[in-house]
Amino acid sequence: MAKAVIVGTGIYVPGAPIDNKTVMKLTGIEFDAARHEQKIGIKQRHISRLSGLQETTADFAEKAARDALKAAKIDAEDVGLFIVATDTPEHISPATSIIVQGRLQGGQTYAKSFDLGASCASFVEALDVAARNLITDTSVHYALVIGVYNMPAFIRDDDSFGWSIFADGAGAVVLERQEESNSGYIDGTFITDGTQWNFLGVYAGGTRFPITHERLNKGEYGLQLLQKMPGDRNIKLWPPLIQHLLDKVHLPQSEVDHYLFTQINKSVIEQVMEILGEPIEKTTMVMDRYGYTGSGCIPMAMHVGLQEGRSKKGDLVVLVASGAGLAVGASLLRI
Repeated sequence: MAKAVIVGTGIYVPGAPIDNKTVMKLTGIEFDAARHEQKIGIKQRHISRLSGLQETTADFAEKAARDALKAAKIDAEDVGLFIVATDTPEHISPATSIIVQGRLQGGQTYAKSFDLGASCASFVEALDVAARNLITDTSVHYALVIGVYNMPAFIRDDDSFGWSIFADGAGAVVLERQEESNSGYIDGTFITDGTQWNFLGVYAGGTRFPITHERLNKGEYGLQLLQKMPGDRNIKLWPPLIQHLLDKVHLPQSEVDHYLFTQINKSVIEQVMEILGEPIEKTTMVMDRYGYTGSGCIPMAMHVGLQEGRSKKGDLVVLVASGAGLAVGASLLRI
């Protein structure tokens, strides 16, 4: 049976790292940096907007993609499926994936390309879609899945929450269709609750709330926190979701080698690993160096984990992501 196997990973962040003290200096906002580092785990991040760079979502995605293609030792022309997983697209239309395909392949090709937006769960859902597409469509041999985040572009100047948490970055993986392999994507399980759409998001600029002078004057634009999100939501959601996934594929938890979670809160990940009865060494956390990069954070953590030897070829890995809206997903693969 054909499998979708990760054969290359890549990463990109813009500019030099910016620590918490420097973020406060550059933006004029204030937050408790010591508590932030201890509880949330964020010590620094990369932000194009604060670094004087003109790079945006498509630039991050392209550069992470090139890094993954180099690692996979294939040419961009070999890719038959491009998926950009993000909720911070380059434009409302056309899709960021189309722009990235054009930059990588230089023009018209027989390739599929589309964006997938499920807030910060976008990459896990896109990986599931890409893997199933590779397995069922024999005309596609390689797929490129890019998780990318440019939420700082939408942060209002006075938003201390936004500036303290969010960062720019992208992670990419190349999937190959292989007929015989011990590695590959296994399965995924997902939760959706659209009644929770009005907690956190970028609401202005779409068809429901178009940008107007009145809306701008009221400050109703950019990233908006309409309701405070429950602090224990992921602690309650993730352990049963993982168990549901493992039950679905008839595997015991003892066989899992590594876990990768949405990188928004170090304390939450530590508590979830404790609930699972797993040592903290069986997960990779990168929010300390990259901040919170939304749909980019899981492929970025995967790349770092592989590069630093925290996970290795042949490991059974669980990916778990949560996104506003509500979208939550868990995937299982053997690297």
